[in-house]
Amino acid sequence: MACESGLLRVLEGCQGRRKLHLMARVALRSPSEKVGALFYFGRMLDKIRLHANGELPSDYHANLGKGFDEKCAKFLRIDYDDLVERVKQGGTDEEILEWCFTVGRKPSEDDVYVWNEFMRKRGWNDEVSEMVLQRKAEAGMTDRSDIQTSFQFIDADEGRFP
Repeated sequence: MACESGLLRVLEGCQGRRKLHLMARVALRSPSEKVGALFYFGRMLDKIRLHANGELPSDYHANLGKGFDEKCAKFLRIDYDDLVERVKQGGTDEEILEWCFTVGRKPSEDDVYVWNEFMRKRGWNDEVSEMVLQRKAEAGMTDRSDIQTSFQFIDADEGRFP
């Protein structure tokens, strides 16, 4: 089987039967972008809005309300399904974050610092490291030693990280 060049190709049977996987391009913020002072919250809102409008690619559906979404909701002490309903009512990111602070909790500055550092480093020398390695392999990025965290992988997989 001949291999053709091009970014959006699937390599099967070429170079050791590697498969290049690229997530569908979608308007999701980087997990490193902050709303208020929080990492990831804006990305979670983007996914909720896109899903509600039928625009979220199916690759993302299995993890809605799980993984980082679940951790963020628990950190704010809100129910994820309640958040989805609140997002569907409309409002800015900041208004929805204030709703979370009212319904759940408003974390202290120290709590936010710990949250952000935990999230920023997730996948680097922790129980998620193997998953990051697996996802890199699935995406044909095993040669990318610069990708060591979940945030870095997400950004690279979605084309934001060179």
